[in-house]
Amino acid sequence: MSFCSFVGGEVFKDHFQPGIYVCAKCGHELFSSRAKYEHSSPWPAFTETLRGDSVAKREERPGALKVTCGKCGNGLGHEFLNDGPKKGQSRF
Repeated sequence: MSFCSFVGGEVFKDHFQPGIYVCAKCGHELFSSRAKYEHSSPWPAFTETLRGDSVAKREERPGALKVTCGKCGNGLGHEFLNDGPKKGQSRF
């Protein structure tokens, strides 16, 4: 499943079938469906990446990190610290 292909709207927000979400640009594995949860944002929400090298992060502002594909640098959005479904979890 390609993640962050913004053309034509986000088709995976309400998609909860088992699988792996990959970068729309290069196919690098990013998130597992096991880490996906329902959220009020217009985008899919995940609690963690598939692997440590799935994404690259840099601080954009306090509490929010800019997230890119760990392989090709494609923009994926943000990691919001302490905004996950449980205390202390992040939301990607």
